[in-house]
Amino acid sequence: MGSPDNAFNVDSLAVKVYSASADLYADAVAETRDQLARAIDANGSAAAILATGNTQIDFLKLLAESGGVDWPKVTLFHMDEYLGLPGDHPASFRRYMKDRVESLLNPKEFHYLQGDDDEPIRECERYESLLRAQSIDLCMLGIGENGHLAFNDPHVANFEDERAVKIVSLDETCRLQQVKQGHFADIHTMPQYALTITIPTLLSARKVLCMALDERKQEPVKRLLQGDISPECPATALRNCDRATLLLDSAAAAGI
Repeated sequence: MGSPDNAFNVDSLAVKVYSASADLYADAVAETRDQLARAIDANGSAAAILATGNTQIDFLKLLAESGGVDWPKVTLFHMDEYLGLPGDHPASFRRYMKDRVESLLNPKEFHYLQGDDDEPIRECERYESLLRAQSIDLCMLGIGENGHLAFNDPHVANFEDERAVKIVSLDETCRLQQVKQGHFADIHTMPQYALTITIPTLLSARKVLCMALDERKQEPVKRLLQGDISPECPATALRNCDRATLLLDSAAAAGI
């Protein structure tokens, strides 16, 4: 298990800062493993929502290699998918999770958001019913360059959202981030809409872990920890969640 170089609280949010990303990932894996194991011991099963994105790749690889979780007793969800994108597209989050998680861990179930369903509103309702059918023991999050959680960009984020899953438009900052990270050739091939789990549902998990690494996340992390709690920076909702921990490397934390 990794050891943070600094730990403090901002409002209800616990914050840990690591000089080495390897320690951050090791700590995240240990907390994930322990939380799921406790849920299985108590209830015979566990459920978790996992994030995609470049930040998560090393974490998911280490999680798959680490052992210590009875994965056939774990139900998994992912938190967003592009509207209209087929599941075999290289940028599809379903493909990301099938390749990096399901094929390696063999969980009890992995519920996928079907972004290319012919009736996307019905698909939101289907996924919402699956989420509401059980308690979520763990939610793993990342932070977008515009401060989003999942695809809850500032213009669509709602801290009091009554829906668990909804269709959203993506702002230009979010879309450009996906292009810069190599997921799409240009902004014209990048989808304008997505399906996403909403902020209240993400933060309703019994434990919430959020990771932010590298200098690209300096500005959203600064806004998260030092700005007003507002949908203008959706990640600030974490500061109202006493079950949440933010894990930062030194580059992401350099602006605070």
